[in-house]
Amino acid sequence: MFFDILQLVFSPGHILFLLIGTFTGVVIGAIPGLSGAMLIALTLPLTFGMQPSHAVTLLVAQYVGSIGGGLLTAILLRIPGTPASMMTAIEGHPLARKMEPARVIALGASASLFGGVVSAIVLILVSRPLADLSLRFGKFEFFSLVVLSLVIVATITRGNRLRGLLAAALGVLLAMPGTDHSSGMTRLTFGFWNMETGFGLLPLLLGLFGVTQAILSLTEPQAIAEKGDRVILSHVFLKLKQWREHFSNMLLSSLIGTWIGILPGIGANVGSIVAYSMAMSRSKKPEEFGKGSAEGLVASEAGNNATVGGALVPLVALGIPGSVIDAILIGALTIHNLIPGPLLFRTQPEVVYAMMSSALIANFAMYAFILLLIPVAARIARVPAAIIAPAIILFCIVGVFAESNRMFDVYVMLAFGLVGIAFKTARIPIEPFVIGFVLAPLGEENLRSGLMISGGDWMPFLTRPLSGSFLAAALLMLLWPTISGLFKRRHGDMK
Repeated sequence: MFFDILQLVFSPGHILFLLIGTFTGVVIGAIPGLSGAMLIALTLPLTFGMQPSHAVTLLVAQYVGSIGGGLLTAILLRIPGTPASMMTAIEGHPLARKMEPARVIALGASASLFGGVVSAIVLILVSRPLADLSLRFGKFEFFSLVVLSLVIVATITRGNRLRGLLAAALGVLLAMPGTDHSSGMTRLTFGFWNMETGFGLLPLLLGLFGVTQAILSLTEPQAIAEKGDRVILSHVFLKLKQWREHFSNMLLSSLIGTWIGILPGIGANVGSIVAYSMAMSRSKKPEEFGKGSAEGLVASEAGNNATVGGALVPLVALGIPGSVIDAILIGALTIHNLIPGPLLFRTQPEVVYAMMSSALIANFAMYAFILLLIPVAARIARVPAAIIAPAIILFCIVGVFAESNRMFDVYVMLAFGLVGIAFKTARIPIEPFVIGFVLAPLGEENLRSGLMISGGDWMPFLTRPLSGSFLAAALLMLLWPTISGLFKRRHGDMK
């Protein structure tokens, strides 16, 4: 059996489709407005006449490549290629202004590789036990985890804590308009039918990061392009000292991303946020976050890439999609008359092995393609701001319109561009705002579902061990400045 697996993994067809899938995924992931889900959905009809193992290899490789490729534009232009790269854009771009951009890209790619490999190993070794365990993570725990993530980012943000809490609250508020998924009723639409679906995540991200950055780049005195004319690939590989420095952060972020990926319906953007939040809470230099923190960049990239292997765990073991892309993969398996779940191990083991091996090997291919694309990306970054800023705005408009085919989202994106400039002027951090917007729907849905399950009783949020622990940690973080101030005052009085 072992030799049969090796023969399958290293067969020419398997390797060819893996390389094609990874490369196309990296390229699409690096283009703002395009997503891995879009690429895989468009590729799916092309797999009808393929062997099931080759089809799965191609699609999984595209999945891996699309998540990793988003770091290129996130770091160079501060525009997240995918929503999963939004924290990378926040940390990577300022960091690239401090040091050689190629080294920053290489650091992010190394973290992506590490996270992807860890999650793939988890997928291979413990997919069934972890999938069973994830089903015990209920509505109460989901809501408490959202609260903890919001509190961490809002309170340990740079600048004034009140500004961080205000930004998070504004993000939650702007996530409210649209259709209430619990009742099916619309709310806060103010009579505009376009508001029935609420504000889209893509217009918000491209507005805050793309339009804002394009406008501000015209006034900034220094551009990334001025950091050098040549990129020497031999200089971008991480040294052993750097691996040791970031190892614990990479490992913890990878495990967090893997776990978030296993939880059905969450996604890579939440995995990146939770890993980033945890890195911020553990950091000895939390004041650097948002200004170009290598720890934040590493946590974001390790966390978002680790969700890929994690999300495949419930798909392989139970037939439950862990993300939108995994739902498309289930469709691909169904098209080939395959039923995902435990029986797949018995009926079509080669498909399972193809999926697992692709999730592992595609990470190395993704890493290699990103490093090879560094010189091309560096040339793009050397384009003067007066030329590239209008191009960025035009590209953002095309990307947003292509997603929904309506001008309303374009207007929303431009409005959020102005919001981003206002936030910069008022020194309000963008990170809590974006995270509040992303996590609010997840928190609300699980809060309502939890209350429906408990018959309106709030106590399970406190009495269930994991949920209570998350809420206690959030309360402690909110009260910590007051508690530490009292300790310091008492210590001073004792002296």
